[in-house]
Amino acid sequence: MLKEILSISGKPGLFKLVSQGKNMLIVEGLADGKRIPAYARDKAVSLGDIAMFTETEEIPLGEVLEKVKAKENGAKASVDPKSDNDTLRKYMEEVLPNYDKDRVYPSDIKKLISWYNILIENNLTDFVEEEAEGAEEKHEKETELKDKPKKEVKPTVKSEPKVQVKQPKVAHKPTANRKMGG
Repeated sequence: MLKEILSISGKPGLFKLVSQGKNMLIVEGLADGKRIPAYARDKAVSLGDIAMFTETEEIPLGEVLEKVKAKENGAKASVDPKSDNDTLRKYMEEVLPNYDKDRVYPSDIKKLISWYNILIENNLTDFVEEEAEGAEEKHEKETELKDKPKKEVKPTVKSEPKVQVKQPKVAHKPTANRKMGG
């Protein structure tokens, strides 16, 4: 779901990808529903491609948004994105305790909270792809199938009678030399 939601530099809010043109994207604002073109110079970034730094690794934005949703019980964020830096940092520590305090700036936390609120207002609450969860379940089933003993199956081969059809020989007349365009 987050792959279709875009942040466009220089434009406030979030946008949903509607269509692709030859040299542009057609996007729809989540706040106002207006459709506008987004050109290559606009630097559109999918929320599915964004991650947050922690002390040990980078966590995809979808997982961070899920943690905010769990903290807020699916409601809008309890902290205002325009709060002072100390309040924002305390909130972020509650959501993601091991976030990298040197590389995650207060402006990043403001964006996270405002994006979360926009997504909640628009009822877009599936932040983590279900395909990823389905892939894990599929992997577990595959390992179970590998562990089960296989029954030996003998291949059955049906032989079809071979029929040869003789093609009649056709004599071709030589064609005259042709010149193109003449």
